[in-house]
Amino acid sequence: MDEDGPQACAVLYATEAADVTEAGAGAGAGAAGGPVLYFVTAATTRHGRALAEPGVLGEQGARAESRTRVAFTAQRDGQEWSALTGIQGRGRCRPLSGAERAVGWRAYTRRFPFVEADERLRAALERTTLWELRPDWLRLIDNGQGFGHKEEWRRPEGT
Repeated sequence: MDEDGPQACAVLYATEAADVTEAGAGAGAGAAGGPVLYFVTAATTRHGRALAEPGVLGEQGARAESRTRVAFTAQRDGQEWSALTGIQGRGRCRPLSGAERAVGWRAYTRRFPFVEADERLRAALERTTLWELRPDWLRLIDNGQGFGHKEEWRRPEGT
């Protein structure tokens, strides 16, 4: 969301469980783990600028980490409503750099090997911001188990 209101944007993403041992302290969600999504988008786009906004003020008025609150959905295209399966979620998003970016980039290129295979595309995306999205709430919608079937997950506090 920005000064003009909410906006949604489709992105290709890679996902994996967080692991603090791979990128060092601070990366990953701790012992409890949890999903992490990685995606590429330029910080100069409207949604990229909105994602890059500084964190909100905490309870004591202190500036929180620069992690923007986001909402998202993910589902396969072309599904019939009676078998529709997808995820709704909310979480925090931030740009990655250094060792954390390297971890995210490996996950992204494992999911999309064509990025590494195309030198021009790889070079362009390497110059673009890689973002990490850590969901703290997920809702699975699975109409295949019955119309409106839902299951929810929340990230444990402190992870």
